[in-house]
Amino acid sequence: MSEISEAPMTLGEQMRNGNLFSDKCPSRDVLKHVTSRWGVLILVALQDGTHRFSDLRRKMGGVSEKMLAQTLQWLEADGFVDRKSYPVVPPHVEYTLTPMGHEIADKVAALADWIEENLPQVMASREKRDA
Repeated sequence: MSEISEAPMTLGEQMRNGNLFSDKCPSRDVLKHVTSRWGVLILVALQDGTHRFSDLRRKMGGVSEKMLAQTLQWLEADGFVDRKSYPVVPPHVEYTLTPMGHEIADKVAALADWIEENLPQVMASREKRDA
């Protein structure tokens, strides 16, 4: 008797089937890392090439050193960002997207673009609600 292995469910299929809503679903952490405020901005910022930590911090106004470092660590652990450290004084560290990072960055950039394009309607909706 041969066993037929089923292809793993996509994230969309998991959402429709409810697996993503399980607190044990590992994709929830990946979603948290990628779709966090700083995760989205880091991925979009790295689309134009390699950046040093200080460059990213300047580019992304309002992020603390701690949150930037933590989010970069999450994205590196998930395989989206590559960190390269140079043995010099002062320390020189560069961050770049991995091939998988480029894929996810394209997707979150499309979401960010959609938000920018529709921001006037979103703001009008907020104003109407608050009136």
